[in-house]
Amino acid sequence: MAAEPTLTVAPTVPAAPRPPAPASVFPFKSTLSLEPLIAYWHARESASNAGVALLAKAIGQQVAEAGWCRGLLTDYSVLECNCDLVETLMLAVFPPASFATDISGVVAPFQRRSFYSTHLFEEIMLNKDRTVKQPLNIDMAAMERQMGLMAYHLILHRLYGAEMPSLGTIVFTVPDYKIGLYRHYGVDFNSDFVMVKVVGELPALTPEQIEFLIHNRHRPEFWNELLPPEHFELEGFNLLQLVDITDQEILSELKYDLLERDVLQTPARFEQIQEKLRVLFAQPALQLGIAAYDEKKRAFVDFGRKINHSFLTKQVQHQSADGSFRQIYERLLREREPLVLKDVATADIPHDLRHQIITLGIKSAILALLPYGNDTVGLLELGTPDVNGLDEFDMDKVAQFVPLFAVAVKRNAEDLQSRIQAVIQEKFTAIHPTMEWRFADAARNLLTQLDAGNRTAEMEAIVFEDVYPLHGSCDIRGSSTVRNEAIQGDLIEHLTLANKVLKKASECQQLPILDELKFYVTKNLKRLRDGLLSGDEANIYDSLKREVEPLFEYLATHTPELRPVITSYWNNIDPKLGILYKRRQDFEISVTTLNDAVSDYLDEEEEKAQSMFPHYFQRYKTDGVEFNIYVGSTLVQDKPFDLVFLKNLRLWQLLTMVEITRRTHVLKATLPVPLDTTQLILIHGQPLSIRFRQDERQFDVDGAYNIRYEIIKKRIDKATVLGTGERLTQPGTLALVYAQTREAVEYYEYIDYLQDRGLLEAGVEELELEELQGVKGLLALRVRVRLAE
Repeated sequence: MAAEPTLTVAPTVPAAPRPPAPASVFPFKSTLSLEPLIAYWHARESASNAGVALLAKAIGQQVAEAGWCRGLLTDYSVLECNCDLVETLMLAVFPPASFATDISGVVAPFQRRSFYSTHLFEEIMLNKDRTVKQPLNIDMAAMERQMGLMAYHLILHRLYGAEMPSLGTIVFTVPDYKIGLYRHYGVDFNSDFVMVKVVGELPALTPEQIEFLIHNRHRPEFWNELLPPEHFELEGFNLLQLVDITDQEILSELKYDLLERDVLQTPARFEQIQEKLRVLFAQPALQLGIAAYDEKKRAFVDFGRKINHSFLTKQVQHQSADGSFRQIYERLLREREPLVLKDVATADIPHDLRHQIITLGIKSAILALLPYGNDTVGLLELGTPDVNGLDEFDMDKVAQFVPLFAVAVKRNAEDLQSRIQAVIQEKFTAIHPTMEWRFADAARNLLTQLDAGNRTAEMEAIVFEDVYPLHGSCDIRGSSTVRNEAIQGDLIEHLTLANKVLKKASECQQLPILDELKFYVTKNLKRLRDGLLSGDEANIYDSLKREVEPLFEYLATHTPELRPVITSYWNNIDPKLGILYKRRQDFEISVTTLNDAVSDYLDEEEEKAQSMFPHYFQRYKTDGVEFNIYVGSTLVQDKPFDLVFLKNLRLWQLLTMVEITRRTHVLKATLPVPLDTTQLILIHGQPLSIRFRQDERQFDVDGAYNIRYEIIKKRIDKATVLGTGERLTQPGTLALVYAQTREAVEYYEYIDYLQDRGLLEAGVEELELEELQGVKGLLALRVRVRLAE
């Protein structure tokens, strides 16, 4: 039988000796054998289809005359010398009609060397020695774990009759050397031609042990203990079938990439986005350009000053090109369709703009507006150095990711506006008017130098020396854990509601898709109950939106008896977000309520503190509220400073933190999710210097020695008590951290005073803290607040 040109088998001419097949990558004995394939053909000798039966008998005769193909095969050269019979046997696995298009190959059970494959499989997946390439996205250890898991699944199913959950599709990322990029392939491992043999006695498993293994499939130590590998041998071969899923994977990655903050502002992230588009279009030199639309300027602008994202808008900085660009924009706006320039040199665009684009090395391009509702938020540009590198056939891909870029640009614009407002409100208005004199002096000095002809003059440094810092924080205990639990709970309820609809639908009509979706939902429910993994939320909601909910709309229209249960499903879904948002909403409401209560109280008390003595105050929210204070003589003008003001502020800070502890405790009972807070004060007895950072428009400590204060401030929230591992900060208490014993003396007096007033419980814990990264020798006082009844 002549070999098909699209198949990859060894030549019939004897080849030079080759090294033996590589050993299995997991601790099972596995051997190549054609026996399962021979058994397949033998079973079809009595097939009802005369043609199949005739072919099977002919193959049986050839097998009977070829003793080499029976039993275990350890010498791959035997297969190479008898490739005609191998090809004939493989007709059961490789349909001739799919030889040219399938990406398939066979390997000994869970080994790496392929002895038979299609041409595409060899081109994509095999090294020169016919071993399977190591995917870029999976390391050797992960591959070994996956293969071991597959083998154990096969053993438990074949020998114990267990119904095993699907392992899901494995994705291989493989380099494409033709274009210098990579492709993604979904890989299916077919073990139909693998026999599982027992060595000695089959280990006995109870139903409970089988269930235990199924639910601990990622714990190999349990499997090895209950099913020792030496009791099993695998014979035959696996079939690997690949499907190119590059487009789906890239579009999915783009979706989640573009939802991240600042993705279009960071050079490295923007390069990653561009690289993924190069893979999507198979164009290694493709250029991505993004221009945002500025509503105030009524014009497109480049994204940021550090990155030149747009290769068109930078040209309109020249007045001569501005009119030409506006013609293009008006054309895009009028036609509401992307503009495809297969050959820029002959394209129907203004001559000067055509010349500018060609000068950039771009010979074909696609320009598309980024619509957001009824507004235009930006312009997307794709360009390649090849004529016809981009054409109308690429528009389907462009249409899929244009909305993603539009959302990213819109969100970036909103974030930018929010940051601008935050800078105005947080970095400047927090500075007391009595401190403005120093900025006025610096500006006056700069103008004097400019008027004197010094065109290189710069704003002088604004530094305040010998100021005393105070730092306090009110942190929400365990917020990350509670947030994850809320997400997990919402996901479980959402899937449970979907499963209820699917079960009811199965009772009304028999559709295979219903069983498949029920399996998907049940599988994810089981997995979610074991814990929430990174990416679960996005993946599950995406599947519900794409696969499940469109089916509900169809069923509600055509199956009246399902409408009540479907209506119940939609009644539980947030109409704005399109997801079940109960526990997370309660959590966010609780966090916001706490933060707002603490912030409002701090702002009220801060006004009083400013009237005592002007100072720099900075407050910001995270999962909790932190604030910094700097006070000293150099911050103010024409007002003497005395250490009594510092002591007054320290007592004010202590009183404020005690009241915050009491208020948040009372508030806890009213929250949808009862959250605890912990309060912390950092004591720093020595003055330091702060500098106004021109680039950040805020004050920061100045000098190497003072940096230690910032390091301590950033790390003490995770501090633990020496020798116990207990977190320093605890609900209902106030922790005071310090480095020198003398720094705490003053606070003992304040604590004694507050205990006498009945604000603090009796007693003070004196604690040593575990070493933090780069910081050691810290001490702490901890006192319990007398909480309001």
